[in-house]
This record gives sequence, C-alpha cells and structure tokens, in this order.
Amino acid sequence: MRYFTVLITLFITLGLTAQNKDDINKFDSNGKRHGVWKGTYDATGRPRYEGTFNHGKETGVFKFFDDTQKGSVIATRDFSEGNGVSFTTFVDQKGNKVSEGKEVNRQREGEWKTYHPDGKTVMLLEHYSKGKLNGMVKVFFAKGELAEEKEYKDGVLNGIYKKYNEKGTVLEDSHYKNGKLNGQAVFYDKFGNVSSKGEFIKGYKYGYWEYYENKKLLKKEFMIMPKGVTRD
Repeated sequence: MRYFTVLITLFITLGLTAQNKDDINKFDSNGKRHGVWKGTYDATGRPRYEGTFNHGKETGVFKFFDDTQKGSVIATRDFSEGNGVSFTTFVDQKGNKVSEGKEVNRQREGEWKTYHPDGKTVMLLEHYSKGKLNGMVKVFFAKGELAEEKEYKDGVLNGIYKKYNEKGTVLEDSHYKNGKLNGQAVFYDKFGNVSSKGEFIKGYKYGYWEYYENKKLLKKEFMIMPKGVTRD
C-alpha cells in the first residue's frame, strides 16, 4: 500500500518547475509548456518523468520512473485520445501491473482494475464517475474467486454489501446507507449457516437480533440505539 501511495504522489506532483536547461522544459510564447519536458527527483537528481506537451496539453505517452539507479518505469499515462483523457497504468519494479484505468482531466473515470502481485489476476474492480466511486466494487481472492461486492454512490458506501469465503460461501449479506450499515443484515458461518441476523440503523444494531450455532437459535435480544440517534 505504501508503494502504491508513492505512485499516486508521483502523479500529483507532475506540475513541477523546469529541471534542465537544454532543449527541453520550454514554454511557448503564451507561457505554456511546449515540447519535451523532463523532471527529476530533488534529492538525487535522477529522472522522475518525461513526456511531451503541445502548447500546454499533454500528448502521447508520459513515463514515470522510480528513484533508483536503474530508473525503472513505474507508471505511464497515455494521452493519445486527447480532450484531457489519459489511460493510466501503474507497475511495480518488476514490470507487473499494479493498477490501470482511465482519467479525464486528472480524475478517475469508468472502470479501474487493481491487480494481485502477479500483475495478472484482478484483485479489485472499481467504477468511477468524476473521480468518485460509483456503482459496484468487487474484490477478488488471489485465485480469482469473488471475496466482496459492495455498492458506492459518490464515493460513499450506499447499497448492498456481500462478503464471501474462498469456497464461494456467503459470510455477510447486508446494506449500507451513507457509509454506515443500515437495514436488514445476515451473517453466516463458513458452512453457510446463519450465525446472526437483525437490523442496523445508522451503523447500530436495533430491534430484535437472533444468534445461532449449528443452525440452532442460541439467544434473542432486543437492541436499543444510543441516545440521540434517530431512525429517520
């Protein structure tokens, strides 16, 4: 996760001042970047990125490098489509894909994939609209089995949430509203038998909750929401 954060930071800091004084890092008559631009890491002077601008607009493929002597490519942004659209790919030092997807005006848009360390098996499948998660998000185990599916609206959990084990057994079937558990929820053991069920209101258990073991009801208790929390 720390490595992935470094990659994101690298993209955010693309807007750097000129690093070299040769025939690169030039501006046009209107003060906009034009031609080949290259950036370096402040501490080491090693290459950080390179790409081409056309009167202030990125064109073609931009490459981003890690801060090592080898200078491995760890990310690319392809602006060939134009109109502020780029296809972004993050990779690790071995060249395995970390994640990939489209950006529009620097905001994530549409489908994004994050991969397991092998760089081939999808670990996370997300959908974005104007930089925010929207729609169904799916998480997968290393062998490709579905681990979670959850629904987002404007970057916040809203809708169904399901959790599975590697054998495909449902472990949780619940719902979220504004980022908190809300509505009926059922939890299962590894064999698919109900272990507990009841209702959540704004993240708190409410009303009668039932608890089971080996398909038998162990207890039933009434839960009261904290003072000041209303059902709406």
